[in-house]
Amino acid sequence: MIPFDFQPRTRIVFGPDCLQRLGELAKELGATRALVVSDPGIIQAGHTQRGIEYLEAAGVQTFLFDGVQENPTTHNVATGVEFARQHAPHLIVGLGGGSAMDCAKGINFLLTNGGEMKDYWGVGKAQHEMLPMIAVPTTAGTGSEAQSFALITDAETHAKMACGDKKAACRIALLDPTLTVTQPQKVTALTGIDAISHALETFVTKKRNEVSLAFSREAWRLLAANFTKVLNEPENIEARGAMQLGACFAGLAIENSMLGAAHAMANPLTAHYGVVHGQAVAVMLPTVIRYNGEAFNKLYKDILSIPVDLMDYPSVESGAGGLAELVESWVDQAGLATNLSQLSINGEKLTDLSLDAAKQWTGSFNPREVDASEFSKLYQTAMDP
Repeated sequence: MIPFDFQPRTRIVFGPDCLQRLGELAKELGATRALVVSDPGIIQAGHTQRGIEYLEAAGVQTFLFDGVQENPTTHNVATGVEFARQHAPHLIVGLGGGSAMDCAKGINFLLTNGGEMKDYWGVGKAQHEMLPMIAVPTTAGTGSEAQSFALITDAETHAKMACGDKKAACRIALLDPTLTVTQPQKVTALTGIDAISHALETFVTKKRNEVSLAFSREAWRLLAANFTKVLNEPENIEARGAMQLGACFAGLAIENSMLGAAHAMANPLTAHYGVVHGQAVAVMLPTVIRYNGEAFNKLYKDILSIPVDLMDYPSVESGAGGLAELVESWVDQAGLATNLSQLSINGEKLTDLSLDAAKQWTGSFNPREVDASEFSKLYQTAMDP
């Protein structure tokens, strides 16, 4: 029996076209001035402007910060804080993918508590209350809207810092599946695999508990049944909604269970080679499932015992091996690389990658012990075509 401390902090509002409630919800939080943090792609798609119009129609003066990049850096956050100080917002809205939401949280840390992002690397280091936040995810991936962590990359060292504090949790997560329809298919694939990895890793971590498992199970059921569907039927709102809910539930699972070795190995691939996070996770996850399965196969059998509406779903008895093959087939169908060689990654930085992976916090929650030596073997396994 693993103890837990579960306190829901985020109200979840879900449904097609619920973006139009953004102004109403902002007013409920007492805001008359809002900072909207978004990225150029989402702005170009028109979603940001619609959100701003709903805010302003409700009498909320709005200021847009668009200096967000993929894997937001300390530089992005610092620029955002400088912008925010000029406008003194009462509320921050993160409208976009995980990068926009993480950058919004990072801005909130420094705007309300001062200092630099590295001061908050770890858990519970903020001394003062933060501004209320509303997260509006436009992808079904990170689940950042349901987490109290901001993932910010140090612009100098390229280290990916997980800065967590319960005060950083969003007050409201506004899940409108129609916003995810405009994603390019590759973004749908990359974010979808990331969400799937969250459901699978949270299910087996050392910190798993009855609360996290409830979210992991439902996340897996929704994501596994709809991932290939959204790739083949991008306009299918039912499938888009299931993926968005699944990603959010997987985010809630992370909040209560953490992640494992696949994420520990993905971050160095991004830092050293610029591999997009979803692709890095996609190539490492099957290898980690097989590795963990050698000692914890029952956990993977438990996952496969969850009823999923999917043809050719692996049998429970196939365990880790069957699950790893299923994930590999999805990665392949999505047009993503299934091994490191396809990404032109060989053994030249193997030592650096392995040492960096061993420093990642997430690896400490993996069910099977991993160190630099084991990470080296896992990277080598993932290099083979």
